Amino acid sequence: MILVGWGGSALYYLLFLTPGHAVYLGLGVMAGAGILGALGGSSTQAMIADLVHPQRREAAYASVRVAQNLGVVCGPPIGSLFLIAGGWNALFVGVSCLSLLGFLIAYRYLPRTGAYAPEAPPERGSFAVIRRDTVFLVFLVSGVLAQLTYVAFEIVLPVSLVDSHGISASTWGFLVILNPAMVTFFQLRLTRRVSGISPAAKLGSAMLLMGMPFLLLSASSAIPVVLLVIFVFVIGEMLWVPTSQSVVAKLAPADIRGAYMGAFGSTGAIGFALAPFLGLQVRDGFGDSAMWGMFAAISVVGAVAGVVACRGARGRPLPEEIGGEPAAA
Repeated sequence: MILVGWGGSALYYLLFLTPGHAVYLGLGVMAGAGILGALGGSSTQAMIADLVHPQRREAAYASVRVAQNLGVVCGPPIGSLFLIAGGWNALFVGVSCLSLLGFLIAYRYLPRTGAYAPEAPPERGSFAVIRRDTVFLVFLVSGVLAQLTYVAFEIVLPVSLVDSHGISASTWGFLVILNPAMVTFFQLRLTRRVSGISPAAKLGSAMLLMGMPFLLLSASSAIPVVLLVIFVFVIGEMLWVPTSQSVVAKLAPADIRGAYMGAFGSTGAIGFALAPFLGLQVRDGFGDSAMWGMFAAISVVGAVAGVVACRGARGRPLPEEIGGEPAAA
């Protein structure tokens, strides 16, 4: 599934060469771009749980997150080189080649299974199991609210700062570098420091750290305040991402772990669909302060839902195959 997702993406990026000035065709190509990536991404999260002992999963997810943020740091400069060399067509071909390189590395080095993978393929439908899993459904609600808060930072915050507070787009581009830089340098250190804290405490704190700093923007949008908002938000983000992924791996039955990861991964699409729509509608109708109050309130509700789900997960037994040492290959 990972190879299909990444290899398919390498081919799909070439479709960006075709629209030209056809706006709707271009929008259609853009809308479909995330499908194959999501397929590979969900399978990647499931594979980590198959490869790593449950006690080390959170650190493993944190390590993968560091690698992803290295891509965020390096991607724009590399893309700029493609643009300078040959324009947009060179960029799309270059991205396709990078994706193909990822496919080749995965084909050569990724194992077909892991020490903690289920011994047999699933013999039941995943949707019916997920639909009856109340604890996981509550955690999905928490995930949706967390993604709304996250996308508020990714998309709504720069719109607000540029349109309402006079910060130039280039200045925001410089400020936002703090996000991937912090994750790259401090994600693993922070994950180790908080390893003894319960998932419920980490998720609850993470959601509040992500959403509540937005309220500062109602008082001031000075550069130091914006930097403080970014700094506190990223700490919450670094707590939330690996913790939430490890919780999903614990909640998921081993044979349909990929489906659980996929369901949780879909919360990101919901966040990217709804956060700009809701946030900008509230901003247009009631102003920036009301919008930030809404996202802060969303983070509080998400924190409560996450804590409730984590406490419900305490009594869940671990899958049988992760109760001890892995079986011999």
